[in-house]
Amino acid sequence: MSGKVTEDAILLGWREWVSLPDLRIPAIKAKVDTGARTSALHAFRMESFERMGEEHVRFWIHPLRRHDLQVECEAPVLDRRLVRDSGGHTEERPVILTSVHAGTRHWRVEVTLTARDDMLFRMLLGRAALAAGGFAVDPRSSYRLGRRLARAYRKS
Repeated sequence: MSGKVTEDAILLGWREWVSLPDLRIPAIKAKVDTGARTSALHAFRMESFERMGEEHVRFWIHPLRRHDLQVECEAPVLDRRLVRDSGGHTEERPVILTSVHAGTRHWRVEVTLTARDDMLFRMLLGRAALAAGGFAVDPRSSYRLGRRLARAYRKS
């Protein structure tokens, strides 16, 4: 396990289902990555615009891999940061602040927006988010919080 474990820490596996209610995303599979400081979210067709003097971004997400489902999202831009990806490439990304729900925890997380088309996971949950949420990670396990959220997109 990685990170400092406290008594009330919730143990996560290396991949988990989470929801992003501020963005109207009921479920997205996230890779829990203690090697990444910042969290990242797959976004395509990003459009910056101004609302009441503040920069916002409109973007679309495919919350499921190999599926055509698209969710349109909007959020204020908190910052723009240069981020180095796992391949060593540097990219300027918009940063947003959004709520994340995982298990019984609900907290706010800074997330960078980037195209993750070629990645297995549409979201990366980095160590800053894990620390803020009070989580520890067991890299030998998956879906310790369950797979209930995976049913969010099934037709009733």
